Amino acid sequence: MLASLTAFRRRIGAFIGGFEAGLANRRLKGFQPSRAHLNTLIAAAGPDITARARWLIRNNGYAANAIESWAGNVVGAGIKPSSLIAEPKIKAQVQKLWLDWTDEADAEGFTDFYGLQRRAAREVFITGEVFFRFRPRRLQDGLTVPLQLQMLPSEMLPLNRNEMAGGNVIRQGIEFDRIGRRVAYHFLRRHPGDITDPGLAGDIVRIPASEIIHVVDPVDAGQLRGISRFAPAIVKLFLLDQYDDAELDRKKVAAMHALFITTPAPAEPLDAAEGRDEHDERVLDLQPGQITMLEPGEEVQTSSPAESGQTYEPFQYRTLLQVSAALGVPYAYLSNDMLKANYSNSRLALLEFRRRIEAYQHAVIVFQLCRQVWARWMDTAVFAGALDLPDFAKRRRTYLACSWLPPKWDWVDPQKDARAEIEQIDAGLKSRTQALSERGYDAEQVDAEIAADKKREKALGLSFQSGTGGSGAAATTSEPETP
Repeated sequence: MLASLTAFRRRIGAFIGGFEAGLANRRLKGFQPSRAHLNTLIAAAGPDITARARWLIRNNGYAANAIESWAGNVVGAGIKPSSLIAEPKIKAQVQKLWLDWTDEADAEGFTDFYGLQRRAAREVFITGEVFFRFRPRRLQDGLTVPLQLQMLPSEMLPLNRNEMAGGNVIRQGIEFDRIGRRVAYHFLRRHPGDITDPGLAGDIVRIPASEIIHVVDPVDAGQLRGISRFAPAIVKLFLLDQYDDAELDRKKVAAMHALFITTPAPAEPLDAAEGRDEHDERVLDLQPGQITMLEPGEEVQTSSPAESGQTYEPFQYRTLLQVSAALGVPYAYLSNDMLKANYSNSRLALLEFRRRIEAYQHAVIVFQLCRQVWARWMDTAVFAGALDLPDFAKRRRTYLACSWLPPKWDWVDPQKDARAEIEQIDAGLKSRTQALSERGYDAEQVDAEIAADKKREKALGLSFQSGTGGSGAAATTSEPETP
């Protein structure tokens, strides 16, 4: 019944015209995509896509370069907080304590908090998601703030765990209450692919949602779990890698054979210069400037392997352009090929890439990860006595106010870009605070450092002047001698 109704609708659509994309004509007859929700598709194909993406990262140079470029541009040296607390002394106390704690943030002890940001950006690019678990510590552990973060890969939250739990429902490992709020995550105790862990592979632990940060970049409404950004590029990257390997092997085999000798009498005794290889075949070693006499009837033929022609590099270039578009990474960042780049197209690609990066920084890294860590860190610091914030319970929202400063962008043309920005500030189109924030600096901190520098220069009798010569050298002013 459903099939006949669908066929009837198609006939009606073909009769009245409309959107060609919705017709079942000759060109689109075989184009029948799945109508399943993305959650269903991820449950079916997600593990294979993740495994293939990780394989490409480990074995394909283009994939490895793309992920490093992405993580370096998204996080760089770190997306850092600038507290908006009005009281200077309290703000300085908060910033200093945060700086001290960042070195202790990683529960594994491999990196600091900004290194965790970079690892998160990598994981979300590869698998579409990553999890962090808050790990409260004891005061006796000697941490600046008794709190650490444990990174959990996406494979540890099973996609196939769908069941009812009392009045709640578990979907793809995430437990929801009756009104759709996340209340818990059901993690495996060990990674399902790690045979070095002696724990039980199927053992599940329920962790409250308040203890978990789920960093994900959703693409569809209602999406629960992430999908790798490599998904639209995996096939082309893998086939291109196979093509390159086949071409390299073909060249290698062709280069192994320099000369071929044909003879009508292969059973003749070997010459003194001849020998046999490990396969018991006749070989003849040639030396520079050597003249070798051949037996009667023998001929020498040189190896003439087929060339790739003029299509190899254009084909590679076009394929890598498609991969670049699928990953959202500029071609030069994917391939490290700067030969086709000039100032205009490099700047255009860079500006577009930065817009995407800024949106990702704000919507994913800052909103999902940094804000939650900052709030939990401050709560823990106050309750542990590491911070003394008056009326914290009543003014918590005020104390938590914070700006997150991403790493500064390097200028394409420093002189022109700096001059343009100075003109914007002079014209009132932007403030110094905004300009410094775009460079990853806190305006109050910069102003305090400038004031301190000037005070120290005055005390030491130094004068730094950058005139037209641009030397910027320091001149020592001496007081006139008292007669």
